Amino acid sequence: MSNDDGTVEITHKTIGPSRPSRIRVASRIKVRDLRNAIAEKGRFPVANLRMILRGKALQDEEDGEDVYVTLKDEDSLTVAVLPKRPVGVETYDDDDDEELKFQLPASASRWKRKLYYFLRNKLKLPDIILMGLFSLSLKMWAIITLWFILAPIAHSWDLGPIFILGTGFSIILLNLGKRQPGDVSAYSIFNEDFRELPGTYNAERIDRDIRAGHI
Repeated sequence: MSNDDGTVEITHKTIGPSRPSRIRVASRIKVRDLRNAIAEKGRFPVANLRMILRGKALQDEEDGEDVYVTLKDEDSLTVAVLPKRPVGVETYDDDDDEELKFQLPASASRWKRKLYYFLRNKLKLPDIILMGLFSLSLKMWAIITLWFILAPIAHSWDLGPIFILGTGFSIILLNLGKRQPGDVSAYSIFNEDFRELPGTYNAERIDRDIRAGHI
């Protein structure tokens, strides 16, 4: 029965030969917390637990927000425990599919998570596009926006080709990176005393091999 403290007693039935059990929880509770409570009482693995209430499968999150459920006394909850993967059996297809799916890191801000779920669930953007959108930093987005603002201006002044060339050289220069002390460049002209990387195969190496009879 319902208590003054806002809790209710519900019945949960696990699919299989087990008997129904009763548990007391808050009348308004996060689906995640309800799942944890049932898993703890029945000693089920949380990751393999699925719940159905009033004919609807319960999800922990929707559009990045925790889902709450309102329960009443004598509500009946159907619980399904997915079987564990057999030892020694690997499902490569599932692993490959998971690797191709883009997931936001847990540290992502709330607005970024809401934008992500809107683009994925409402606009149905593919994961490859989501990966490209959310992999860029705010600084990079600011640079891209500035580029699109300056491009029409350069075109109106007949500086389009120069603008494109300048963009290309800028991308190259910004991605050169910085060598740490002791690092050697793959191009000997940039190294002290024109030192080459070990194993470099050039004309001098070919000449030595020919004179030594290796070729």
